[in-house]
Amino acid sequence: MPESLLELRGVSKNFGGVAALHEVDFDLKAGEIHGLVGENGAGKSTLMKIIAGVHTAYEGRMHLVGRPVSFRSARDAREAGIGMVHQELSVVPTLTVAENVFLGSQPLTRIGTIDWARMQNEAARHLASLGIDADPAALLGSLPLGLQQLIEIARVLFSGARIIILDEPTSALSPPEIERLFSLLRRLCEAGRSIIFISHFLDDILAISNSVTVFRNGRHVATEAVGSIDKAWLIENMIGRDHEDLAQSYVKPIMLASRPEAPVLLETKELGHAGSFQDVSLAVRAGEVLGIYGFLGSGQLELARSLFGKMRAERGTVRIGGRRVRLGTTSRARRAGLAFVPESRRSMLFAHEPVYKNVSISILQHIARVLLRPAAERVIAGARIKELDIRPPRATLPLGALSGGNQQKVALAKWLTRKPKVLILSEPTRGMDVGAKEDVVRIVRRLRDEGIGIIVVSTEPETILSLADRILVMKKGVIAREFASEAVGKNELLAAA
Repeated sequence: MPESLLELRGVSKNFGGVAALHEVDFDLKAGEIHGLVGENGAGKSTLMKIIAGVHTAYEGRMHLVGRPVSFRSARDAREAGIGMVHQELSVVPTLTVAENVFLGSQPLTRIGTIDWARMQNEAARHLASLGIDADPAALLGSLPLGLQQLIEIARVLFSGARIIILDEPTSALSPPEIERLFSLLRRLCEAGRSIIFISHFLDDILAISNSVTVFRNGRHVATEAVGSIDKAWLIENMIGRDHEDLAQSYVKPIMLASRPEAPVLLETKELGHAGSFQDVSLAVRAGEVLGIYGFLGSGQLELARSLFGKMRAERGTVRIGGRRVRLGTTSRARRAGLAFVPESRRSMLFAHEPVYKNVSISILQHIARVLLRPAAERVIAGARIKELDIRPPRATLPLGALSGGNQQKVALAKWLTRKPKVLILSEPTRGMDVGAKEDVVRIVRRLRDEGIGIIVVSTEPETILSLADRILVMKKGVIAREFASEAVGKNELLAAA
């Protein structure tokens, strides 16, 4: 094996008296792709942020090429050749693609102004070398989420970093985009760069990594070569407890149990929006989870936004409880009994505010006509925290202190204080570990059993298979196939998409 490029020994990190890391050791070899897995809150991202200079106060030591280092900032880490792509995108949607590729390092003319023509030309060349088809002059915010993610990865790759940390890089990518990324990562490693690859997609970890490290509860559990382990070993070491529900969706077909006799809560006829989806006719029944699956760009994410009034459908009809409604705004959708949890938590939550404020914000008009009542908000939030097993169970804790999986539970809690008729979940397990996904599965199934109609929209086959009673597959903006009351597995979904 090549010598360690990066070594960490006895690294510990606390947040407010809570141990996020406990005497962790970690090694990264030159020219390797090192997979990193573990539950939400296991300490993966905390350790990576220490390496990337984001967290500077910690115990333990770090060596880079045999020399001790202690970064005072992310800039220090970047100057030392370490780049990180975070799970929550840090791109600037109001800037162009080219400006994002060269963010903070724009090429200059002889007189010191930004060389716009050169920047666009070089951005186009860089992106083309990755097989990314994007107009350098386009505003980044106008592009699909998966394409934005590829462009952020490209920005770090072209920074010249010799150590590249990727936190959930495939969570919004379609299979062809993932293979394109993997091909690039292999070429980078052949050229001597090293990759730390954090992912909850265990197939991706096994497909791309040379070795894998497992974290659990802030501790290093094991490191093994990929050739000597399998998915079952990863799951067992990650969660250390029963994982039957989710494991089934990973390894074998699921028998769907649709409910054709249940009353229809929401129905669409020939719903369409130019460039996104067309002729979508579907029905959601009481006590049913309708899964809508497709590759990125297939139209399912836009359909979800349209149903909640975030995008106005240009044609077609929507009926709720048999009554025709117009869902042109989110307020109309809420009044009609719909709730929506989008794929991006940041768009609906406030990281710097306490958990209880994030939970109560959707019902403030019911508990505070004139003045806010924090005590009442905390009581309501406390009930939801217990119901959804949000950890740590502290309503006054800033939301940003919670792991990604627990933030997703808060996003669900926001809508469950006053139960909706239909709950729309867009990528509900995106960026989650196995354990957190199981928690979401249990929550969704309980809501289904209470009679709520649920729509789950996802680009993750495992998520759809673990949750859905009936599945629609979208392809190029239309419904390509329906699966109901039959056995279906990942291969069938991929083939239909």
